[in-house]
Amino acid sequence: MFQKQPMMRRVLYALAPIAALSVWLYGPRIVLTLVVSLGVGVLVEYLFEKKKGGKVSEAVLVTGTLYAMSMPPAAPLWIVALGMAFAVFMAKEVYGGFGRNVFNPAIAGRLFVYISFAGVLGGSFYEPGGFGAAAGSLFGRPDALSAATPLAMMRSGGDVSTIGLILGARSGSIGESSALLIAIAAVYLVATKTAQWRLILSTLIGGATVAAGLFFAGVAKALPMESLLAGSFLFVAVFMATDPVSAPKKKPAQLAYGFMIGAVVIVVRTFSLFPEGTSFALLLGNTFASLFDKIANDAAKRKTAKADMVGAAAAGEASK
Repeated sequence: MFQKQPMMRRVLYALAPIAALSVWLYGPRIVLTLVVSLGVGVLVEYLFEKKKGGKVSEAVLVTGTLYAMSMPPAAPLWIVALGMAFAVFMAKEVYGGFGRNVFNPAIAGRLFVYISFAGVLGGSFYEPGGFGAAAGSLFGRPDALSAATPLAMMRSGGDVSTIGLILGARSGSIGESSALLIAIAAVYLVATKTAQWRLILSTLIGGATVAAGLFFAGVAKALPMESLLAGSFLFVAVFMATDPVSAPKKKPAQLAYGFMIGAVVIVVRTFSLFPEGTSFALLLGNTFASLFDKIANDAAKRKTAKADMVGAAAAGEASK
């Protein structure tokens, strides 16, 4: 039934420990969120591919997992299903399926529901407390809700535990819990040549550079450097900015692409009404990915042409 894609399977392996920790932190409801997201994603892609005589790609399992882990722990399941259907239908299949999409499907689905149902999702965060604690029923809302995510607390001038950000003991979206596990996943993905290190590093540098510049310039709304550990910044840098389909292919283009994503995240967080800016930054990066590749390719051609001219001139001098 599935088109075998070893690279996508390795991404799932990297996501597994993060998903397991999320189930422990927020309770069994997370499993149901993953099941709904994956089920809807596979169904929508199957219906499209069946007409073309194709198979469901294992990439849709990655999309479904990434999308589910970008949701708040108490996100209504119907919103999870709607966003995932949009992600596969509008951001992937309308472009022709796997390998042809311009935008990252998971982030497109996330942005669609976050804009459409901002109020509902904004009130769907709650504090982690171990398996079953504050988890409520599988289908209902948890009893102990809290919208005070670390980014929201930072924007209001509150203190946030750096250790909590590293280990995951704080509220937030399902997959952004532990910076430590995300860092370990990054090492694994780079070591297995599943993810391009230039994309990860340039995204981190872009975010850190702009954050430091605004902070030390005295911008009143600038967040401290700890904000890079909060929200989905690291999660997006490792798992979504490295998407091989929507990211640039040329090395210089990858550096510019990652830097742009990291920089835009900080600008959106600082100057907009949205406490998080990763979705907007990544979609903007996707928009310019092909242009970055074209600029890098044209520069390489000019360099090659110049080298050929120099070589031809040198050969002419030597023949005299």
